[in-house]
Amino acid sequence: MALNEMFVGEIVTELLKQLNAISHKSCFCKSSADNLITSIQELLPIIEELKYSGVELPAFRQSQLNRFSETLRGGIELARKVLESGRWNVYKNLQLVRKMEKLEKQVARFISGPMQAHLLADVHHMRFETMERFNRLEQRLDSMKTGSGRRVEEAVKRMEVEGDSNLGGFSGIGLELGKDKVKKMMIERDDLNVVGIWGIGGSGKTTLANEICRDNQVQSYFNNRILFLTVSQSPDLEQLRAKIWGFITGNEPLNYTRKSRCEWGSGPQALVVLDDVWSLPVLEQLIFRVPTYKTLVISRFKFPRSVVNEVYEVELLEEDESMSLFCRSAFGQNSIPPTANETLVKQIVDECKGLPLALKVIGASLQDQPEMYWINARKRLSRGELICESHENKLLDRMAISVECLKKKVKECFMDLGSFPEDKKIPLDVLVNMWVEIHNIDEEEAFTILMELSDKNLLTLVKDARAGEAYCSYHEICVTQHDVLRDLALHLSNKGEVNERKRLLMPRRDTELPRDWEKNADQPFNAQIVSVHTGEMREMDWFHMEFPKTEVLILNFCSDKYFLPPFIDDMPKLRALIVINHGTTEATLENFSVFTNLANLRSLWLEKVSVPQLSNATIPLRNLRKLSMVLCKVSNSLDPAVLDLPQIFPRLSELVIDHCDDLVKIPLSICKVNSLQSLSLTNCHRLRELPADLGMLKKLQILRLSACPELKMLPPSIGELVGLKYLDISECVNLKCLPKEVGKLVSLEKIDMRDCLQIVNLPTPAALSNLKSLQRVICDDEVFGQWRNLEKTVPNLHVQIAEKWYSLDWLNS
Repeated sequence: MALNEMFVGEIVTELLKQLNAISHKSCFCKSSADNLITSIQELLPIIEELKYSGVELPAFRQSQLNRFSETLRGGIELARKVLESGRWNVYKNLQLVRKMEKLEKQVARFISGPMQAHLLADVHHMRFETMERFNRLEQRLDSMKTGSGRRVEEAVKRMEVEGDSNLGGFSGIGLELGKDKVKKMMIERDDLNVVGIWGIGGSGKTTLANEICRDNQVQSYFNNRILFLTVSQSPDLEQLRAKIWGFITGNEPLNYTRKSRCEWGSGPQALVVLDDVWSLPVLEQLIFRVPTYKTLVISRFKFPRSVVNEVYEVELLEEDESMSLFCRSAFGQNSIPPTANETLVKQIVDECKGLPLALKVIGASLQDQPEMYWINARKRLSRGELICESHENKLLDRMAISVECLKKKVKECFMDLGSFPEDKKIPLDVLVNMWVEIHNIDEEEAFTILMELSDKNLLTLVKDARAGEAYCSYHEICVTQHDVLRDLALHLSNKGEVNERKRLLMPRRDTELPRDWEKNADQPFNAQIVSVHTGEMREMDWFHMEFPKTEVLILNFCSDKYFLPPFIDDMPKLRALIVINHGTTEATLENFSVFTNLANLRSLWLEKVSVPQLSNATIPLRNLRKLSMVLCKVSNSLDPAVLDLPQIFPRLSELVIDHCDDLVKIPLSICKVNSLQSLSLTNCHRLRELPADLGMLKKLQILRLSACPELKMLPPSIGELVGLKYLDISECVNLKCLPKEVGKLVSLEKIDMRDCLQIVNLPTPAALSNLKSLQRVICDDEVFGQWRNLEKTVPNLHVQIAEKWYSLDWLNS
């Protein structure tokens, strides 16, 4: 077994996970588990040294590690047996105690013996010759996360910072030197108010900026007052300026005048990072000349010194750094393995010209491919010009190699990502719904495709602390993509005649529709996906277009008012409609009558809009299965007195209402939507009560009520939800109790009740004894013991205390 297979794999991580579970579980083996946790944690620094040093250990030392890894692997199986053993089986428990004590002694002997010293001697002997190369890696060890070992957990956001640029592997002295230079510009030079980082797309500019923001010295100098903003090619300048001014003054975003800017001259140090700036006029409007405030500008373009006082130019990777990064993506280790064609690998790395993104993506695309495929890739790479400032567009041709090796359906899904705006998080729910509708796949296959794209570094997954689990909501997960990869998706999608393209896409926000669309509007457009990205659109701003084959329409805009396009009437096959407002306030939608002809619509996503009033006169959306309303104003549309939901949505199976702060109660008629299988009412801070007849939803399998602080009770009829499998009441901080009727939910498999601060007592064990299907409960310390008592009568139940987690959203706020 290779060293990185032992430690980068699941052995240590999985064993620690099992031991922590034993430690929380009151059993005979708790003491041994605690001692083992301490011992293995002492071993972790050595593991990290070995993992990131690139050292090839002698065969004898490797064999010792192999034997020890087998000991730890056996410990995983032993820990599982301990967790599965019931308290009443005293004889079996005594046997397990002896085995745990034996494992404890074996691990302790390994750590306390000469092995540790010999391993470190090997490492430092090799590191002495290459100390400068690995200096940065040593300093980052404390910030590295230990993966959970699960595939989803490994793929979902490998970096600590959500906004990082898919270049988590970018490392080496180049980055460290760049970090030091930029820090000196910002901290030691009072005369520099605006500092820049410049480099071509994919060179690691955003990674460098995020490293600087995480630096302790920088955070201390600016008193942790750092604002990270992504500007992009089509920014909302008013929104960005208001956010910056509110940050500088310490107030909420405010209107400001030139006079007020000049008067501001004191206060704590602050740093604003402007990432992905494309034009000088935009930059000039985002810079405030305030003495205690500095700006860090990240761009592909050089700006004059009159605006950006000093610039650091990001250098491409050196030969050894390039090889290390490529090998980590292609082989999972820092060097070329003996089984690989060394000459061929070096030739391909050389063709990437030190560009981190190209190295990482192309390396991942060649992973596990036969040698003939590598030879073909080398030939095709060699036909391109050098990747440098004057030939940046050639990167697209080089990156295309990583897409062409994908299976057809996976490649199509990758190209679909160009349908969404740059530098925006794409809700996974939107992607999955879209892929299910147009690629003839189910949700499970859609998620598998997503994982493959993530594994190949073609996108990045961002999630909250609980996403990726069974019954998780896809709207808790988002997708981001490096702008060069998005450019590649657009490049591949925009080939051919405009009327015949499979995807009709606007690459960036504009004030009007593209001219080539208007020029060709006399013929039907055969696009399957149409994506529009504008500001405010009035009726006169649209022109007639026919879309006989369109199945997905994506409307991105930024305004307070928006007239829905009349050509929706000419989309007879439309199956998914996505309406997303990127403005600061909810937009009023006009021309809602276009929904009259949407007989085939199955999925509707509305974000940051005022949903028009629905009434019994509304034309039924007979085939709508999923309705999602996020950050919307819904009080007018969901008037309980006039709304008959079963008539309007006769086949609705999933309803999501998230972050809708004006929702106080939901219509009583929702209880008559017999087809409803999933109901999510999350982050609705004014929701006070649920319908008394909630139990009429006999087909409901998922009920999410997370983060509804005004909700004080669950209706007793909840016990009539005989098909319910998942109940989420997490962060309902004022929920008084868990009603005893919950004990009637015979199909219930999981309950998430973390941060339910008012619930300190559960229904009696007798009332909960019928929860035979219950497998997992996530709760707080106060009720942990009460749930554990239920394990005696519910054999498959696993109870865990909610883990505390901390957000890094301040980098993107």
